[in-house]
Amino acid sequence: MQKTGLFIVIFGILIVAGLAISVIENQITLEGITQGNGKVDSVQVVTISVDLNKNETPIGIFAVQIMEFKENMFSVKILDPSGTEIISERIIEETTEQEFKVLDSGKYELIIQSFEDKESYVAGAIGPLPDAEKKFIISNISTLCIIIGMIGLGVVVIYEIKNKRKSI
Repeated sequence: MQKTGLFIVIFGILIVAGLAISVIENQITLEGITQGNGKVDSVQVVTISVDLNKNETPIGIFAVQIMEFKENMFSVKILDPSGTEIISERIIEETTEQEFKVLDSGKYELIIQSFEDKESYVAGAIGPLPDAEKKFIISNISTLCIIIGMIGLGVVVIYEIKNKRKSI
């Protein structure tokens, strides 16, 4: 029974480690990304700014989510450091995500606008494109820890059930 308890603790620790690694993965993924939210209407806009270095980040990414979405009632703009619009389009889905090229180093702005008088709550994020390799590796480690922990706990339970039947 002492060995069984030890195995339960070990596999439990593996599951907790997998969950902790998952949290760290999310922090690494969002590193450098600036998030913001607020209400927009025909007068108010939400602006989110981030500093990007073209040598470190050749591609940026932005995401917008609108809570009370109505098609063709919202637009999004990305301004480069010189104030030039590099993206300007209507939002056609409740959640929009898109990449853009970082041509100059400096402050990039995400501007979310509405064409409606009624206020709507929006959330947005802008920043460097996360490193896909790093995210993939950390995600796999996290998943592997959780799977091994769960399988291990299952094996221990089955082993204990079989041993109880033999002892009866």
